[in-house]
Amino acid sequence: MSTFERYLTLWVFLCIVVGVALGHVMPAVFQAIGTAEVAKVNLPVAVLIWLMIIPMLLKVDFASLRHVGRHWRGISVTLFINWAVKPFSMALLGWLFVGYLFRSWLPADQIDSYIAGLIILAAAPCTAMVFVWSNLTKGEPHFTLSQVALNDTIMVVAFAPIVGLLLGLSAITVPWATLVLSVLLYIVLPVVVAQILRRLVDVERLGARLQPVSLVALLATLVLLFGFQGEQIIAQPMVIALLAVPIRIQVYFNSGLAYLLNRATGEEHCVAGPSALIGASNFFELAVAAAISLFGFHSGAALATVVGVLIEVPVMLSVVWIVNRSKGWYERGAAVQSSAATIKRV
Repeated sequence: MSTFERYLTLWVFLCIVVGVALGHVMPAVFQAIGTAEVAKVNLPVAVLIWLMIIPMLLKVDFASLRHVGRHWRGISVTLFINWAVKPFSMALLGWLFVGYLFRSWLPADQIDSYIAGLIILAAAPCTAMVFVWSNLTKGEPHFTLSQVALNDTIMVVAFAPIVGLLLGLSAITVPWATLVLSVLLYIVLPVVVAQILRRLVDVERLGARLQPVSLVALLATLVLLFGFQGEQIIAQPMVIALLAVPIRIQVYFNSGLAYLLNRATGEEHCVAGPSALIGASNFFELAVAAAISLFGFHSGAALATVVGVLIEVPVMLSVVWIVNRSKGWYERGAAVQSSAATIKRV
């Protein structure tokens, strides 16, 4: 990991501050950027997200899906958390905290929109940053690659139906055309472009060259997104703090559940670590883009997903610390030791 990547939390914080400040000082400029859209999709944000996602997707070889069976316990746990637990647990937390406990402290006309943003945030597992988290936990690279490839395959067909189902249960009108368009633009198109590039160029060399582009695009996206929300963030610090509560609980709950399930099934720690992190992290690039496309730049949904961006890096780094510090405890588990003994005999 480069020095720049090592201090990513600092750069993220600085970009957030710069974005909020610029949005407050130059609202007209950001409003003009916000109007540069086609079919409710903002073109500057779309370009930045593609620049951010495609270099990461270059690492994903869908042929690696043939390795899925090697770590079937970790794969099964992660899929269960990502698709059967996380979206629904976030919907429940959103209804509990935003719709009930915090309702009197939040703008009444944005309650449903905040809940929608939280649901969108949790409905897609992280694709890009999980490679960083896995590396920090000394995770098994083939497992991480296989899991991301499998998740991306599922996400192409499952993201829109899950979001539509949960938004429908929240009594929110679902603009299906815009939702499907978001999936095509922010999942299908980048995956297709990345797989074409894999066949035309030296992936290692191109990936190394594009990695700085991906990070710069991430930081530029943060400046732009927080610039769009600058006025709301300055005017509503209490809203930001309240929305952060269910997001934090969701991350720790899902990462902890995945970690414990892997231990109970006897999976190796090098698989359990990235499994927990993939199970807890969110594809916030897609979430922000989908929320903006569905509800607009100044909606509560967009603000909720941006709050997810705000706390994503520091919260996930704390999960990395917990996973690394608990390795000894994890490997003393009876199922883990039994599995390790079986592997040695074989």
